[in-house]
Amino acid sequence: MTHRLPAAFALLTLSLLSACSTANVPAQTAQAPVRYESVVSVPLQAGDTRESLAHAVGGEVLAWNAGGCATGDVNDCTALIGFNPKLGSASVISALGGRKAKVEANKNVFRGGDKITAVANGGAAIWAVGGAAIWAVGQYNPISQNNALWQQVKLEQAQQMATHLGEGVTVAVIDSGIDLQHPAFQGALSDASTWHDFYAGDDVPQEEGVAGEGAYGHGTNVAGIILQVAPKAKIMPLRVLGADGSGDVASVAQAIRWAVEKGAKVINLSLGSTENSPAVQIAIDWATAQDVLVVAAAGNENKDHITYPAANATHGVAAPNLLSVGSVDPQDLKSSFSNYSAALEIVGPGEHVYAPAPDGRMASWSGTSMAAPMTAGGLALALGETLKVPVRSLTGAMAQTADDIYGGEANAAYTGLLGKGRLNLAAFLGQTIR
Repeated sequence: MTHRLPAAFALLTLSLLSACSTANVPAQTAQAPVRYESVVSVPLQAGDTRESLAHAVGGEVLAWNAGGCATGDVNDCTALIGFNPKLGSASVISALGGRKAKVEANKNVFRGGDKITAVANGGAAIWAVGGAAIWAVGQYNPISQNNALWQQVKLEQAQQMATHLGEGVTVAVIDSGIDLQHPAFQGALSDASTWHDFYAGDDVPQEEGVAGEGAYGHGTNVAGIILQVAPKAKIMPLRVLGADGSGDVASVAQAIRWAVEKGAKVINLSLGSTENSPAVQIAIDWATAQDVLVVAAAGNENKDHITYPAANATHGVAAPNLLSVGSVDPQDLKSSFSNYSAALEIVGPGEHVYAPAPDGRMASWSGTSMAAPMTAGGLALALGETLKVPVRSLTGAMAQTADDIYGGEANAAYTGLLGKGRLNLAAFLGQTIR
């Protein structure tokens, strides 16, 4: 369903936004990159050049990560090559000299599959008055619709504990882009030099689409949730999803590395795939080895397995800085859409979560994508304070301090399949900050 503003209010909205929007948005100049059918992750060897590897595969080098070759860091000694296959995977690997290259599908492998649930026509006026962060005793005044959710995760207590409110911490939102001109984000974004649109191939990660259709507004909502939890954090917008919510392996893998190189301390991935992408996991393994924290949504198919890369979190064993997040309703019951699994680490409230929407509006979305940024914001709160534990302990501590939701009969069928329980930000900070 498409929601439209009345004509008179739409004109008011435009005037308010033009008065309040001050973001320095770069011009769109680049051509959209070629979207290859397949990619191959190639471990680099002495003597390799971009030209030699591209020629061997018959494609294009999309990423050349050689920083770890001298030190033996296998996750930072790889090339990512895009190609349209004419031969099978075995022939591609043979052409690369038989090395342990990993071939996979590239196009439209990832999705941000959540659902917009309501658009508030009065949102533009709310956002235009007072800008991005109107706080009083830990409550974000413009979005009273979220008060019950914030009480559920103990946000007010958490913000009273973490008094810097995420200041100095950059959170990369790898998603459908955001509404760069939305008043909610004025003063809340990282420097424009750190932005990028991997889908369109330029430096303007602006949401594109039609209100109420596809993924339009998804990234804007995700970023707005993070800022409600950690209002002094900075958002680094990186676009990898199109208006329909789909995106490529190469874009996601490149965006993860970009985020780390540009200074992000937390990465939010409110997207997923049914396939375990080697290229994306190599990028995550490299990022988490730099003590960058990565949050990944578990998916919305109501299935007994979670999507990748969330499924690789494995309770901190293989990737201690990667956290998988599912969704519950306001009564702590598993959301009807949320995937579940013994591999899932934590759940958060992910139903009807209000946040900014494109064109100066406010809207609610439902999905594990909405629960994930609550945890990302919580990690930003912790990183803005003096820690009493190592950074690599934070995602595990967040899971371990979750509230038990298995006590009643309602979640009995999901015992052990909804992680350690529901996010409790105050308990998490009580164990991690001084």
